[in-house]
Amino acid sequence: MLVTTEGIVLHFIKYGESSVIVTIYTRDFGRQSYLVNAARSKKSQNKASLLQPLFLVDLVAYQKQTRELHRIKELRSNHVYQNLPFEITKSSIAIFLAEVLYKSINEQESYPEMYDFIKNSLLYFDLMETGSANFHLWFLFRLTEYLGFLPDTSRVGFEGWLDIKKGAVVHFQPSHPFYANKEATEYLMKLAALKIHETSSFEIPRRMRDTLISVLIDYYQLHFDNLGEIKSLNVLREVFK
Repeated sequence: MLVTTEGIVLHFIKYGESSVIVTIYTRDFGRQSYLVNAARSKKSQNKASLLQPLFLVDLVAYQKQTRELHRIKELRSNHVYQNLPFEITKSSIAIFLAEVLYKSINEQESYPEMYDFIKNSLLYFDLMETGSANFHLWFLFRLTEYLGFLPDTSRVGFEGWLDIKKGAVVHFQPSHPFYANKEATEYLMKLAALKIHETSSFEIPRRMRDTLISVLIDYYQLHFDNLGEIKSLNVLREVFK
C-alpha cells in the first residue's frame, strides 16, 4: 500500500553500498523503519541531508502491516530549520533528544497528540534566541505526560524529595537511592510549572542543569528497560562546559 505521511527523523544506519535504513516517528503510523535506496550516492545527496537527527520530513512509502521494514518512494523536507543545524548547542541537544526518543518510542501506531507536541516544540526551539540550554530539560519533563509517567510535582508549600520510583514529590527522604535531593526537586517543581516560552527566563546554575538531566535520565531508565546508556549525553555535557 502506498501511503503519505510526515515524520521526525530519529536514527539511521548505513545499508549496503549507498542505501540507509532510517527510523522515523510518523504522525500517522508511529515509529517506523524505512529503506531509503541510494541515499548516500553522489546523485542523491539531498536525501542524505534530510536524514539528520530530528529533521522534519514528508514521505511517500510502500508500507505493509506484515513487514517491519518499508521502502520510501519519495522523501522531501517538511520544514527547513533556521538555526538548529548550525548552532553547536542546539544541534548537540537535537542529537541527544533524538537518541532518547529513538530508545523510548516503540509504538507503531498513530499518536498525533504526542507527534504534534514534539514537532511544535522543535519548531519553537529552532527559533529560540535565549534559554535554549534549558530546552531539553523542559522537553523531557513534558514528554513524560505523553509517555504516561508524568511525575506528580503538584505538592507545593513544603520542602521535599522527588521519589523517582513513585514518580512523586514526597515529604520524607526515600530509603532507596532513586530520588532527587531537595535542591534538585525545587528546580524540577519550577520546571514543571513553565510554559515553553518561559524557559528562556528560567535561571538555573550549570551544575544544577547537569544534575536535573541525570535525574530525568534515571527516571526514563526506570520506565524503559531498553533505554540503556545515552551515549550522546557525555557530548552534551562537554558542550555545556
